[in-house]
Amino acid sequence: MTSDLSTLTRRIGALEDRLALRELVARYGIAVDDRDIDTLESLFTPDAVFRSQDGVMNARGRTAIIEQFHGRFAALKATNHVAHDQLVELDTTDPDRASGLVSSHAEVWRNSQALIAALRYRDQYRRHAGRWCFAERTLSFLYYLPVGEYAAALGSRLRMRAYGDQRPADYPEGLPSWRRYHGED
Repeated sequence: MTSDLSTLTRRIGALEDRLALRELVARYGIAVDDRDIDTLESLFTPDAVFRSQDGVMNARGRTAIIEQFHGRFAALKATNHVAHDQLVELDTTDPDRASGLVSSHAEVWRNSQALIAALRYRDQYRRHAGRWCFAERTLSFLYYLPVGEYAAALGSRLRMRAYGDQRPADYPEGLPSWRRYHGED
């Protein structure tokens, strides 16, 4: 009976952790859209890292991350970030660590035009001061482009168009699974 109870306790704990991580992701998108700096700052560990795969963003530590957001917000007007799916891998050796992959979309107003983005976050989570936080976030893009270019751009690898030029998208073409499937390795 004791072993059944401990198994049940672990399983419930894992479900609670998964729910808390899902809410962390939701709080992030809402805080970004609302420009709620206090909440945004509270979502990261003090030594967190937030970067983009293309290297445009790369901040270490809460203060630098918030400064990076101030820079992003200066270039953006209204935004709408929506998280879709989240895969979570709880660390079996450390109950205060987990990793995840989050798929998302964003609608933004930047450079006097509406842009849309499909993105993913590769996350490392860590429990800090009794609650789950982001220890590391790496942002990558399937596309980031003006709404009017959406249909034509999906057929091109050059789907990163938020910076005034055309750059290759981060995924899927660069993923090992994509490359293997298409015999590019």
